[in-house]
Amino acid sequence: MRLHDLFDIYAQAVKEMGVMVAKRTPQDELTTRKNPMDHLPIFLDLKGKKVIITGGTMVAARRVEMALRAGANVEVFAPQLDGEFDGFLDNANFKHHTGSVSTTDLTDCVIAYGGTGNEAADKAFADMARAAGVLVNVADDFENCDFITPSIVDRDPLVIAVSTGGTSPILARTIRARLEVMLPASYGDLARFVGNYRDAAMKKLKAGSARLRFWEAVTTGPVADRFLAGDEAGATEQLNAELEAAVAGTERPKLGEVYLVGGGPGDPDLLTFRALRLMQLCDVVVYDRLVGEGILNLVRRDAERVYVGKMPQQHIVPQQDISQMLVNLAKQGKRVLRLKGGDPFIFGRGGEEIEALAAEQIPFQVVPGITAASGCSTYAGIPLTHRDHAQACVFTTAHGRDGVLDVDWDVLLRPNQTVAIYMGLSNTPHLCKGFIQRGADPDLPVAVIDNGTRPTQRVITATVSTLCDVLKDANFKGPAMIIVGTVVNLREKLSWYKTNMGSMHADYSSDDMKEWVSKGE
Repeated sequence: MRLHDLFDIYAQAVKEMGVMVAKRTPQDELTTRKNPMDHLPIFLDLKGKKVIITGGTMVAARRVEMALRAGANVEVFAPQLDGEFDGFLDNANFKHHTGSVSTTDLTDCVIAYGGTGNEAADKAFADMARAAGVLVNVADDFENCDFITPSIVDRDPLVIAVSTGGTSPILARTIRARLEVMLPASYGDLARFVGNYRDAAMKKLKAGSARLRFWEAVTTGPVADRFLAGDEAGATEQLNAELEAAVAGTERPKLGEVYLVGGGPGDPDLLTFRALRLMQLCDVVVYDRLVGEGILNLVRRDAERVYVGKMPQQHIVPQQDISQMLVNLAKQGKRVLRLKGGDPFIFGRGGEEIEALAAEQIPFQVVPGITAASGCSTYAGIPLTHRDHAQACVFTTAHGRDGVLDVDWDVLLRPNQTVAIYMGLSNTPHLCKGFIQRGADPDLPVAVIDNGTRPTQRVITATVSTLCDVLKDANFKGPAMIIVGTVVNLREKLSWYKTNMGSMHADYSSDDMKEWVSKGE
């Protein structure tokens, strides 16, 4: 979208509020712009073309790597190469010269890099290259750069270059890192996939506006979703149907999709890249009590929010109604984010929900999350397995389908294993009594982790015989994980997460973070 297109949208919005805004043109933008661009962004085709680089340093090696990735024939002039070049030595497009570079060497060279780290030598090389009509870049020497190398997000054939004109490379690198988070690695494959249909769309859709609508539907709709989820056959079928509908001028019935996403135990930093991407695509989010505010703030800002949270003994929305809600919303053509705490397939009832979706042939995808046992124990400094303590770990829940405690004690009481108990806070007296009655050592260590991985995390340690008394004064509200086993004794040495680190989490509710996340809308 061009700048004046954005201005038109803005002007229309302001007009609807009763304020008139003069229409701007591209020429207006040129004449009123405070600062001209320092550099013209271009992408060079270097396949089979010569690139000269001087220096055997790490900086020079990074230039070699990028040029080789672009298909160039790279010649390096340096008395010796450091270890960073080891991976290039067998490349057929790489050649090393131990002598000095000459003007003759620059014949047919497209671009050149000076990377010796010697200011005088690099300047002399830059002068030589310019005299030969070759564009040159000298590392960390802005005055001797005819071009600059941007920070690159590589999703070949999709490539994004970020530059600050040499004024702040660290800022460019930071922005690139944020783009890396927003763009899954498979976007390059998606670009190739839709590119295979470019000629067919050009032939069948004569009007440019029709092609535009078609490609917008493909790249932002179910076709892209299915491809990125690994369903290339489904994406192909959907794309062909979309193309035929566009040719016929008909609108296909919209069928939405459900994203079953694990939000992890609470710390937003523990989200996966795919989870964050789908959180920005959804039209509506259906979430429960275990999803913290920091994570919910990362969901697309204008998405409808539906709370279906459950408290112990207080199921606001019955599970079967939640499953039906997902089906109904998808049949309305909406992209539905079912956001769960932890992992949806570990005591998250995710299997029940996608059974309902599969029965109605609703497209869905599942994104795992870090389960509470792993995340909470890690943040509490308690390894679930350890060669000296536990060679196995059992996950169990203190709640059955009807809320009845149903524990397989024979499995839980095996030696040299850790027991991680979900949703056990209200049933702690029954658990401790059961452990002791069935032969467990009354001094067996136990930890309870309340609000694990969050700034409000609290941890208490006790034994199965003393836990109930210790919990009386703790006033834990949950969500909480109970860890049973001798690995709990390691907490005193291995505890690393301090709740005074809350500032690093508070960033996720800041206006700046919300603004950045909203860019994915």
